[in-house]
Amino acid sequence: MSFLNEMLPETAEAFGKMRNSIFKDAFLDLKTKELIAVASSVLMRCQFCVDTHSQRAVVAGATKEELAEAISVAMFVAAGSQIGWTNVYEENVYNKIFEKDKDEKEEDCCCCCED
Repeated sequence: MSFLNEMLPETAEAFGKMRNSIFKDAFLDLKTKELIAVASSVLMRCQFCVDTHSQRAVVAGATKEELAEAISVAMFVAAGSQIGWTNVYEENVYNKIFEKDKDEKEEDCCCCCED
């Protein structure tokens, strides 16, 4: 954040205010919010964020088991997302690929693989 503090102090201040408005006890307690942040950080692949929010979660009362479970939820969402993308064509992509013979696939190609 030092770069933002130096170059865009108003933006850095706004980000800090947003953080402060979110990371406090409200409808969800602080520990729960930090565990959500850990899971989100795993999905965003931000190691700094995982470290920071894990430490904050522990300070807020999270156990190692709760951290592990939050990470396992992120792992599940990541795994499930890899299954779901196969239906982007309103049918299973594997059915779409394997139902056609090679000649038909080449005719339907939308990229630059034409001769």
